[in-house]
Amino acid sequence: MSPKSKVSCDEFADEYFESETSPGGPDGKPQTLLALFPTVRWVFPDAPVLRSARFDMNLLQWFDMWSVEDPEERPEIQRDGLRHSIDRVLSVIREEEGGSRRVPRSRIFLCGISQGFATAVAALFAEAQGGFAGMIGLCSWMPFATLAEECLGKDGTGDGTSPLSHLRTVFDVTANKLTAGVNVDAMRQTPMLITHSLDDDVVPVQNGRRLRDILMMQGFAVEWREYPDGGHWINEPQGVNDMALFLRTHMDSC
Repeated sequence: MSPKSKVSCDEFADEYFESETSPGGPDGKPQTLLALFPTVRWVFPDAPVLRSARFDMNLLQWFDMWSVEDPEERPEIQRDGLRHSIDRVLSVIREEEGGSRRVPRSRIFLCGISQGFATAVAALFAEAQGGFAGMIGLCSWMPFATLAEECLGKDGTGDGTSPLSHLRTVFDVTANKLTAGVNVDAMRQTPMLITHSLDDDVVPVQNGRRLRDILMMQGFAVEWREYPDGGHWINEPQGVNDMALFLRTHMDSC
């Protein structure tokens, strides 16, 4: 992790909407996701500015951490920021579900890149209700992966719910404690697309593979894509193709 790896939501949105698919649109040209899905409302919440313990400076980050190469190094510095960011993500979801928009959760995709998707995954398990149209994660990892793996061995009653219940306790650190039980079926029915480039020099691909494996062992349907290049960013054009196909497939099933 370096200070240069942090970008604002506006910067990411600009790059995201400029990313293109392979040629093949009606005019035979590449297409952007904005052009492919013109009626979609895209929401890009920004990470807060937090003091970095490692760099001793303020950075845009969802939660402070010592190393994205080894996310489990000094995990104690992650908890406070992650707690607040889980609250932030769940608040955005509630804003879309309520108010004048009234977007059903079954039509909401929860997506993120790097720390953003790590936070989204943490929010998914903290709330433990699922029910999203889908989740897309780019070049990310599983927060507190060792604790998550330990939950897999806690079979409790043997009915399959206990591991997810235990995993919820890892992330249920939100300021507003949740009282609803774990909705196992709705969680596991949330489809996921997770992608990673082999030449990612910020978050090693093995971190993404570990995230994939933990989710699959918890019973989630994960589509995994590795690309030979693309770095710590949006892969073009194949990564954009894969996102477009995933969105189209699961929008049609909403």
